[in-house]
Amino acid sequence: MEPEVTFNWTNVVTAIHPCYELDNLYYILTKNPSIICVSLYIFLMLLSVITICGNLLVIISVFYFQQLHTPTNYLILSLAVADLLVGIIVFPFSMAFSLSLCLYYESVFCKVRSSVDISLSSASILNLCCISIDRYYAICHPLTYQTIISYRVIVIMILVSWGVSVIIGVSFLIAGLKNANCEGGCLIDRLTENTVGPLLTFYLPMIILTCVYVKIFIVAQRQARSVRNTTCQRTTSGATVSKMERKATKTLAIVLGVFIICWTPFCLCFTFLPFTNGPAPVTVIETLNWLTLSNSMLNPFIYAFFYSWFRSAFRIIISGKIFRGDLTNSKLS
Repeated sequence: MEPEVTFNWTNVVTAIHPCYELDNLYYILTKNPSIICVSLYIFLMLLSVITICGNLLVIISVFYFQQLHTPTNYLILSLAVADLLVGIIVFPFSMAFSLSLCLYYESVFCKVRSSVDISLSSASILNLCCISIDRYYAICHPLTYQTIISYRVIVIMILVSWGVSVIIGVSFLIAGLKNANCEGGCLIDRLTENTVGPLLTFYLPMIILTCVYVKIFIVAQRQARSVRNTTCQRTTSGATVSKMERKATKTLAIVLGVFIICWTPFCLCFTFLPFTNGPAPVTVIETLNWLTLSNSMLNPFIYAFFYSWFRSAFRIIISGKIFRGDLTNSKLS
């Protein structure tokens, strides 16, 4: 029989979220928000708007411009959809049900918030995995790339990524609802959620992704040296990787690196939180949580900074030129 462990979260609250107040032992949104609270929510709303607009630009660009209809860009499109949903759904949920308070009072809405957050973060990671597979074949097996990575394969990758993400999110929601009435603090369940969950949905995929990109960079560097050492800088067989392919791989590796930087601190904190004597300060938890969500805002800026054709597409869309004529076949420089 499992020993009963008392783990009272109410006794370990060290601070109150600036936008909440204590009312009969329950935290509720304050009716008289402070300047800090108003400033915080304005800042978070601004992040949400930027996230939505930036990812909409990516989605419209890939849909509209014929030049961007490539397997890699369709995977980027899927990633942008996940980031867009973060801006539309997760940002408002996180503002209404902050992570630090959901650690202490796990209401149904908090569990739904966590489930949606896990689903979309899993979708981002799995889309990054698919992108790494696409880049692996583009760089390491250029002769068979178009044969293996067809549009049909890309569609299957996207459907599997989103299907698995939904299953993961629903599984966490069902497990959370079953443990809602668990007595004694549910220490074993909490350890499983905080340790096994991040291990399967973050750490393991990140290790695999890092290994794949290391392999890609080694092959890309070898091929670049091979090109420099030959007298003919162009090959008719297409066996060497083009400059555009290497640049695309470098840019997507930066996307992966930013993702790791944004998510690792939060996952480490979330993993080791049950092993500490008390909770992390509210400011630390909230800052790390919003750092993870800001990743969805950063990706479109990475594309715009490193991809000249995305920059051109963004300028055409923002200027409204797409409403003045058919520019789908425009040459994006």
